[in-house]
Amino acid sequence: MPEKTQHWTESLFDSVYALYETANEYRNAYRAAQVQATTVDFVRRMTHEGKVALEGRTNAWGRTATRSPHGQALSVLHRLYSTIESETQGHYEQAALLYASGAAWAARAVLRGEQPPRVVFQVDDHGEPGPQALEIPGLDTYAEGPALDAAYNTLVRCMQAAEYGEDLAGRDYVSDHEAGEMHEANAVADGTADAAFAYGLVAQRAVSFALIGPRRTRETELAQAHATQQADQASEPSA
Repeated sequence: MPEKTQHWTESLFDSVYALYETANEYRNAYRAAQVQATTVDFVRRMTHEGKVALEGRTNAWGRTATRSPHGQALSVLHRLYSTIESETQGHYEQAALLYASGAAWAARAVLRGEQPPRVVFQVDDHGEPGPQALEIPGLDTYAEGPALDAAYNTLVRCMQAAEYGEDLAGRDYVSDHEAGEMHEANAVADGTADAAFAYGLVAQRAVSFALIGPRRTRETELAQAHATQQADQASEPSA
């Protein structure tokens, strides 16, 4: 069955919404990974003191070696969940940045009078899409302009902190003062994913705002086409 053809206003919005769904999937996965990691946190979790003997293995004193199986399990799970948490955070941040910048791209394109059927990204050497510009000019009369600006400024602050933290980490020598600044910058940078997701939500609403005019034009065209069809049918001679 051939794929149903959508008007560009609908396919473009669906493209932005798909980016939202993707970021939200990773967001939920990251939250779940964080919860799982806390379940094996040694600070919060009591480790059972029971041990097992390991026949054929001896300790430093020549005695049969023992092991705490519960403690070992918590250690293994802590490493596993920490890895999952770190990886899902990375995926969430990348997806959130694509969502934020994709929505911003769509809004800019429509405001310029373009009619793109979907969001377009540039790809890297591996064929993977990368985030693009985040600004959305031309929304001076938009009611949510202040909220859009606030979300944008928060995201930029997080991204700048990430760059500064990476710059300090790459230096051969870091003073105690700079080490403190690096820690603070990394703490701010950890909020990049959430900030990008929050900006994406506001930018997505800006896309809807920008599409009001084109959608109304589309509705007028459909109404006129329908009226013309009705008139043609009425003018046809009866059998």
